[in-house]
Amino acid sequence: MLRRHALSLLSAALLAIGNPAAAQSQPSPSPSPPSSMTTPLPLPVMDALRTAAIPEDAVSVLVLRGDKTVLAHLADRPMQPASTIKLVTTLVSLEQLGPAFRGRTEMRTTGELKGGVLKGDLVLRGGADADLTTDALTTMLRSLRYQGIRTIAGNLVIDRQLFNPARLDLGVPPFDESPEAYYNVAPDAVFVNRNMLQLDLRSTPRTDGRAATRVRVAMQPELDGVTVESDLKLVDGACQAWEDGWQTPEAVPRAGGGIKVVLHGTFPKNCVASESINVIDRQEYVARLVRRVWKTLGGTLAGTAVEGATPPDARLLAEHVSRALPEIIRDTNKPSDNTLARLLFLSLGALEPDPVLGSRPQPGDAATVPTLARSEATVRAWMRAHGIDDTGLVLENGAGLSRTERVTPIQMAALLQAGLRSNWAPEFLASIPIAGVDGTMRRRLHDSPAASHARLKTGTLSNVVALAGYVQDADGRQCVLVAYVNSDRVSNGRGRAVLDALVDWVARLDGTPSAVSATP
Repeated sequence: MLRRHALSLLSAALLAIGNPAAAQSQPSPSPSPPSSMTTPLPLPVMDALRTAAIPEDAVSVLVLRGDKTVLAHLADRPMQPASTIKLVTTLVSLEQLGPAFRGRTEMRTTGELKGGVLKGDLVLRGGADADLTTDALTTMLRSLRYQGIRTIAGNLVIDRQLFNPARLDLGVPPFDESPEAYYNVAPDAVFVNRNMLQLDLRSTPRTDGRAATRVRVAMQPELDGVTVESDLKLVDGACQAWEDGWQTPEAVPRAGGGIKVVLHGTFPKNCVASESINVIDRQEYVARLVRRVWKTLGGTLAGTAVEGATPPDARLLAEHVSRALPEIIRDTNKPSDNTLARLLFLSLGALEPDPVLGSRPQPGDAATVPTLARSEATVRAWMRAHGIDDTGLVLENGAGLSRTERVTPIQMAALLQAGLRSNWAPEFLASIPIAGVDGTMRRRLHDSPAASHARLKTGTLSNVVALAGYVQDADGRQCVLVAYVNSDRVSNGRGRAVLDALVDWVARLDGTPSAVSATP
């Protein structure tokens, strides 16, 4: 069941977003290390910094053992957290939405069924369903056929209005040079297949044994009126490096209303690869997928696809629900899925009361406050309720795919401590990658005592490496570790080596005074 803060608390948090003075007036946690308290970093960390030529002041670290500070280095400084901010999104989602929360997709109508004809529109109403796939959509449409519907006389109405604005992808410049990549996809409330096309690329010999002269491409799912063509040039090269020749694909309109997806670049000879791309506008994607599946089921759609709201009196025809939230956050944190994190962050705001309406928007209502602002307000309200000072915190999308998001090690460490006290601590901990075992930590720290014992969320951008989570020391005591390196020199594994040295150092700590000689 959705658990909501009082409306007054949410409204106060919203006001604080635009009023730093109001934010600073909120209750603060217990005293934290002042910025002048820059203690010596451990020798292994210093060695890694010198090797990488990364300055000490590019690093912010906080290590806690219970309520004791083991290491604090510029720990109150707001830093770019990269994907470690997903810990904020996923823990607050568990606390606010509850572990039984599931996204929901519905098909509704106000039309009457006569003689196999639905005399009205079919509404596809989105509900932040992270598991909405072609198979799920097919099952829902098959249910319509079982109910005797053969022809839909009206339009397909796609209702994305759970989020405000409904289309966060429109008019937004690409984050980097790969706008077609999955990690760059901005979610919406009707998120079928996460708007991705799965491509199978082959330049292997033909069935008659002759060498391939072109790259053969197959596409899933099949979309009505959409084809894919390869403009890829065959070259000599290693198959494992096929992405080196990849260029941004494009979707080209065709006469008669079709769309041609064209692939550009080079591709190695005698190679097989797969790739997922986001190049079709999501309105076209959903409309053409529904039409294609409905045709294969023997149905007819007379109208066109339009965006709109679900009428309040529309009755339910079919529905699909996602897996429970703990499974979704595991799929968010383990592989560091930006798109799922953004979907959860938006859900936090969409499912809270609108401060102006005084309630959660219902079908036909227009939310008055942007969903992202409501999400941010929800996170800040949760932090303040847990005694965490949110001064300096900057949230953009809750995923870390951002150049503006900021958090201090003190704030992140306090959140991690709250995670240990949470009713849903087992679910939260189970979502965090295990060093040397799985997720984004599976290839790290194999030779360290941290392997199989540390649970750490990673974060990586071109100028950021980060770790945040839990590390057992040599005595088996749980330590909270947060470490950020913000520097242009973190690439090529240099920044990662610094953080791995820190984790290994914490994992080897015991209770003797000499073990923490380089700490406060």
